[in-house]
Amino acid sequence: MELCLKSLFFVFWMAVASGQTLGGPMHGKAVVCYVASWATYRLNAGQFNLENLEPSLCTHIVYSFAGLDDKTNIIKSLDPWQDLEKDYGKRGYKRIVALKEQYPHLKVTIAIGGWNEGSPKYSKMASDPELRQTFIKSVMVFLDNYKFDGLDLDWEYPTKRGGLPEDRTNFISLVKELKEAFEPKGYILTAALGAGKTTMDTAYDLAKLSRYLDLLHMMCYDYHGTWDGVVGANAPLRGLDSEDFLSVEYTIKYMLDHGVSPYKLVLGLPMYGRTFILTNPDEKRIQFGRTAVHSTGFRGPFTGEDGFFGYNEICLEITNATSKWTHHWHRQSSTPYLRDGDRVISYDNPRSIAMKVRMAIQYNLGGLMVWSIDTDDFQGVCHNETNTYVDFEERYHEIANDPLLKKALKTLNLPDETRSLRKGSSYVISDGNLKFRPPPAQYTNFGLMQTINQAASLALEEKRILDEMEMITRENEIPEEVPKGTAVRLASMITVVFGLLLMVF
Repeated sequence: MELCLKSLFFVFWMAVASGQTLGGPMHGKAVVCYVASWATYRLNAGQFNLENLEPSLCTHIVYSFAGLDDKTNIIKSLDPWQDLEKDYGKRGYKRIVALKEQYPHLKVTIAIGGWNEGSPKYSKMASDPELRQTFIKSVMVFLDNYKFDGLDLDWEYPTKRGGLPEDRTNFISLVKELKEAFEPKGYILTAALGAGKTTMDTAYDLAKLSRYLDLLHMMCYDYHGTWDGVVGANAPLRGLDSEDFLSVEYTIKYMLDHGVSPYKLVLGLPMYGRTFILTNPDEKRIQFGRTAVHSTGFRGPFTGEDGFFGYNEICLEITNATSKWTHHWHRQSSTPYLRDGDRVISYDNPRSIAMKVRMAIQYNLGGLMVWSIDTDDFQGVCHNETNTYVDFEERYHEIANDPLLKKALKTLNLPDETRSLRKGSSYVISDGNLKFRPPPAQYTNFGLMQTINQAASLALEEKRILDEMEMITRENEIPEEVPKGTAVRLASMITVVFGLLLMVF
């Protein structure tokens, strides 16, 4: 009996330390998990079925993709055999929605669009009020029939790839009318938005999208690839210099500066990397943005897409004892990369993911999103890295002896290390001082997803401490002395202005 209780406690503690339970993530931020329905067709260890999902890691699951019938302008399944029950189909819609029975916290929505769907037919539909209403009515019937909780718009992209300049305005009309139709039913309306500056400049009226959408999913990846002709980071945290607009931080700042509510903004994280083949195999030093590459990369064994390697495929490479990959870290963009001769993979590992999550928390964003959960290490091949939270540790050491921290600890009410592990806290009091305990390494499936939830909980704890220190700083600021005579002169000026106003009126 005692052994069983200890085992149960260990399982519960590990779940809490991971930032989630069977009831979903505990940190209060949205965690949106896209799943590519075609992942079920991948071969061998890359095959991902809906039964491989771990819904406790997510708050929202987005089934991708449905499409738009360009003749009737109604929403449709792009893979009826996989999605529907008809003709002995695999019942994908029904199976994924059924997850809510075991995980009642979960919201399951359907995404429409994607890269392969293109832009022109969405442009045409959105331009005509009658066609928009035809589409919206079909969506209402679709959501009701298949019991989805809402719709995710993934038009890639308004005004681009064959779209029209007026798409920017028409997209707002479509979103507004969808929202009005959804409200009586309580359906969720979200959209996946391109993160490049040129796309954001032309495609979106961000302030209005923020008004009507429940969440805005920033696709903060594919900033660089073989199309650049040089090695680059798939999802750089920061740009190479002040003129580099292709970075996660720039996208966040841009959207916030253009009227998007931070609480509706969801940071997209890639569960994959980009591959490159060097034009000069003898290149001694890789320089992001400079080292030349061929126009095509190499493919992963499961995903089979040129220039693309899923994180699960990367895990197989780096855990292979005979592999020749060398590990590197690009400091400016906070990006890990691998090299084997003329081959390079720029990707995200637990450390870089944790840093992006931390940035999302620093900017008070509404949550995190992943594209896509089926290329995470869902088989548990990778070994957890020991430096996942090294950047949190560095910040802790910077403030550990700060006098402001001593004052902050008096009001923060942090748990004592000798007492219960309240909510798996990593910041605890030990002998009157702040102590940092990194979350324990876990050799488990979905390593990146586990990191997202751990890092979110950790970053929220860190932010609470830093915010308290900042508040104490503001309270202790001594206002500059008003120069002698200034108050008298100011009072005289107010009297004169008031007198002039009386004369005018």
